[in-house]
Amino acid sequence: MADTAAPPADAPAPQLDDVMLAMDVVDTLRHQDRLVERELGQEARDSALRTRLRQIYESQGLEVTDRILDQGIAALKESRFTYTPPRPGLNTFLARMWIRRKAVGTVLGILLVVLVAVVGWQIWQGNEAARLAEEQRIELTVTLPAEVREAGDAALAAATAADAKAAVETAMADGEAAISAQDGDAMRAAVADLEALRAAILRAYTLTIVSRQGEDTGVFRIPDVNEDARNYYLIVEALTDTGEALAVPVINEENGQIETVTMWGVRVPEATYNAVRDDKSADGIVQDNVLGEKRRGTLAVDYLMDVDDGAITSW
Repeated sequence: MADTAAPPADAPAPQLDDVMLAMDVVDTLRHQDRLVERELGQEARDSALRTRLRQIYESQGLEVTDRILDQGIAALKESRFTYTPPRPGLNTFLARMWIRRKAVGTVLGILLVVLVAVVGWQIWQGNEAARLAEEQRIELTVTLPAEVREAGDAALAAATAADAKAAVETAMADGEAAISAQDGDAMRAAVADLEALRAAILRAYTLTIVSRQGEDTGVFRIPDVNEDARNYYLIVEALTDTGEALAVPVINEENGQIETVTMWGVRVPEATYNAVRDDKSADGIVQDNVLGEKRRGTLAVDYLMDVDDGAITSW
């Protein structure tokens, strides 16, 4: 066993190994930069350096032999007990990766998951875009054309009157033009028009003059352009065989808008207006209250009284 330092008077002496003492000496020298610069660079003054080191240790309650101090001084000069990092290189890099393999593995695992997710997303996006493009192609070339032609055939089959058939054929021609242009919006509009046309053709009702208490039977308007003239209207409703009032699209001549209503005013000549007024004046009820009939398979109303073109939806 190497020499050990004597303990101070008031504490037990620490038992230190010679090598540990030498390392401590080196460490002390490193932390005494000014002392080393002043003393260690001058070999003739090693003894003075040794004395100064001994004083340092004695101030800490330690006694260190000259041999240990000499070993420490020599070790410092030889750079012993000093860690010199390895030169950068592939081997050093791989060694460090191996030391940090757990952390590196975790990072690589996360990166791999992210990479797989990104690649998967891109593949899905590509497949989704291709799927949507194919769906759109099928819709424009197969689905919508079939719907247009099916709606046209159904509307044409429902039409019995010449005017109804002509209206359906015109709408079908618009649909075929949309098919040729592969215009999806126009084809959908054609389907909606043909379905609405079929519903109108199949609709049947009696155009009945309103004569209920509290309801107007007829009204008149004074045109803005001619205050001496009057436009006469009979208020009507479309009643089914069961007495249900249907909502019917009507063009309001006062604003040009199509409005769906259950009661509206049909423009009539003054003679027709007066005849209905006289009918109601007799007993408060319009006995001859059927203005016209709309039959199934037709579009036009067969009027039983003289009427003019035009209608209003409010009065």
